[in-house]
Amino acid sequence: MYRQVEAPDLDALVTLEKTVFGPGAWTRGMLEQELNAPARTYLLYEQDGEIQAYGGFWHDGADAELMTIGVRPDCRGAGLGSGLLSRLIDQARHQSAARMLLEVRVDNEPALALYRRFGFRRLRLRKRYYQPEGIDAYAMSVDLRSPAVSGLPVGHEGAQARMGQTDKTGMGRDYE
Repeated sequence: MYRQVEAPDLDALVTLEKTVFGPGAWTRGMLEQELNAPARTYLLYEQDGEIQAYGGFWHDGADAELMTIGVRPDCRGAGLGSGLLSRLIDQARHQSAARMLLEVRVDNEPALALYRRFGFRRLRLRKRYYQPEGIDAYAMSVDLRSPAVSGLPVGHEGAQARMGQTDKTGMGRDYE
């Protein structure tokens, strides 16, 4: 089930961060600070009491900055990243964001493919963005006002019906 991140989720999210992002993972303090900062929206996917994926953004005026999205390695390929991104886009629109921005490692092909499916385009290369590894990142954006950006991957018209119609919160009927 997709739902909002809550304070009791912190320990599990710290573990998930380390599993997904390795040396570049946010520390407990960084994660706690991020989750408690103003204008943040964080969602997760949980099954049988285990958090399998999470992501969130920071909304500032017209922009929503995707801060992180991560899926447990053994849960990849099941559509959880796509489901999270769809819901995060819907939430950003609900908060009147006109554009969503992100940075992604240049060597993260699965994430790049996901973002392209949702209509994100490269803006620029950010050299040595990810530390401590010194990996470059692409800055990407998508115009949330575009009718082509529905919170669903590009070319997946009708997927809304398969994923569950979204309610006015943009979270879908499985959101509680």
